[in-house]
Amino acid sequence: MAKKFAELRAKMGPESQARVEIKAQELLAEMPLNELRQARGLSQKVLAEVLHVQQPSIAKLEKRTDMYISTLRSHIEAMGGQLEVIARFPDGAVKISNFAEIGAEASPT
Repeated sequence: MAKKFAELRAKMGPESQARVEIKAQELLAEMPLNELRQARGLSQKVLAEVLHVQQPSIAKLEKRTDMYISTLRSHIEAMGGQLEVIARFPDGAVKISNFAEIGAEASPT
């Protein structure tokens, strides 16, 4: 008989629960577009309807390794998110602001 994760977690000690929570947050912090869409509870069909494209276009986009930032922004915004481009260096991180400006110019006000 299968047990619910909540029941198993309740039996774990506080240290084990903390380790599981840290690992879960690490996994959620980085994922491919298709997993992000699924984690947001969206199907390719629903996302396609929001973006006014056909479902195969979503499948193709999720497999791409190279795309325009505007395409990625539209995809993220259709999922209810906001895209930020951040450059990370050994001495710190910098948010690239001109991509945000391009998105603001493209959006109707």
